[in-house]
Amino acid sequence: MIRRAVIVGGQGAVGRLFTERLLGSGIQIVVVDPAGAGTPAPGGARRIHGDITDVSPQLARELGKADMVVLAVPEPVALAAVKGVAAALRPGALLVDTLSVKQRVDEEFRAHLHGVEAVGLNPMFAPALGFEGRVVAASVAFDGPLTAELLKLVESWGGRIVRVEAAEHDRLTAVSQALTHATVLSFGLALSKMGTDVEEVARIAPPPHKTLASLLARVSSGTPEVYWDVQAANPQAVDARSALAEAARRLADTVKDGSEEDFAALMGKVRGALGAELDNYRELCARIFANV
Repeated sequence: MIRRAVIVGGQGAVGRLFTERLLGSGIQIVVVDPAGAGTPAPGGARRIHGDITDVSPQLARELGKADMVVLAVPEPVALAAVKGVAAALRPGALLVDTLSVKQRVDEEFRAHLHGVEAVGLNPMFAPALGFEGRVVAASVAFDGPLTAELLKLVESWGGRIVRVEAAEHDRLTAVSQALTHATVLSFGLALSKMGTDVEEVARIAPPPHKTLASLLARVSSGTPEVYWDVQAANPQAVDARSALAEAARRLADTVKDGSEEDFAALMGKVRGALGAELDNYRELCARIFANV
């Protein structure tokens, strides 16, 4: 049973989200963070200063007493931490990561963890939105009773668990996150290059522009570190960005050198990319536009 948990990076947005929800579920929490000395942890949690990539005797004792350790840190930190954390964990404990890319940390889990459970969770939403009604991808490296308990806890908070292998997770998030974010950021770069007064555009902007501009406002106002990890840490994001660049060139070439029939064929091809989800997304768009 999960009674005590250590949250590494508990001062960050994702770490704070897990800290608050675990506290609300009656679990004792110790927050470990090297930054922000003196910054209070969420109410009810105990905060200690420590470097998870260089485990001190004090930190090792805390890790050894925990039923669960959550690495809510950037990928380079998590990868550097696994071996040292593994040495401190008690048998049967659970190690959790919250990275947006899973294959490399899954490999570290399998290389260094023995006699413990391990699962990677990726909340597919900004932490400020909360778990309610939202997907949490779960990549289980070493299953067991604590893993099952944690996944049930996430579901009790309103999250929807989707189990996926690490490699499949990264393939899917290269499309759902890396490609999507790259599209939104590229739209912003194009706006900047064109130099048109945004307020003038807003006066006549139709719903598609307002929707994309709203996405740009949200993404560009987010934490750069998060979006950098999505683009830089996932090896398959390279192909996603290349596909986006190629698609923009193909559209430009079709308009420049093709005919209206060629353009209609292009629209048919992109419509087909949505497959069986076409009607669902079309209806969702209609609901969004009704409020824009």
